[in-house]
Amino acid sequence: MFGGEFWVAVGFLIFVALIWRPVGRMLGAALDARTKKIREELDEVVRLREEAQALYASQQRRYNESVKETEAILDHAREEAERIARHGADQLADQLARREQQAMERIARAEQEALVEVKAAAVDLGLRATRALLATTLDAKAQAKLADEAIAEVENKLH
Repeated sequence: MFGGEFWVAVGFLIFVALIWRPVGRMLGAALDARTKKIREELDEVVRLREEAQALYASQQRRYNESVKETEAILDHAREEAERIARHGADQLADQLARREQQAMERIARAEQEALVEVKAAAVDLGLRATRALLATTLDAKAQAKLADEAIAEVENKLH
């Protein structure tokens, strides 16, 4: 009744049933190992992604801090430059005022010296004119008397 093909099919099914369990376990273990490996790789990818995001956030914070620090440095530099410019302008104004004062003092001294020279020249001219006038109008006795009176007057003023 049952032909050869039937028994070959039954033998094949028995063979497959006997081999199915160990092969199924091996295939299941291989698939489980592959699944585990894929899961580990996915976990690693997630971990790396989180690390990358944390590193990116850290770098972004550092960048923002650097920008703020740079802005603070620039603001400080601007303030310092303005302070130096104001200080320089103040020093320049003080220096110009001192130089103007020195020039005014030099002019005043020059005026005083010129006035003294003019007075000295006027006195000298007056003395020469007086000598010439006295020499022509007074005799030697009157000249000696005037000289003695002048010397006495100078002595009185000195004491």
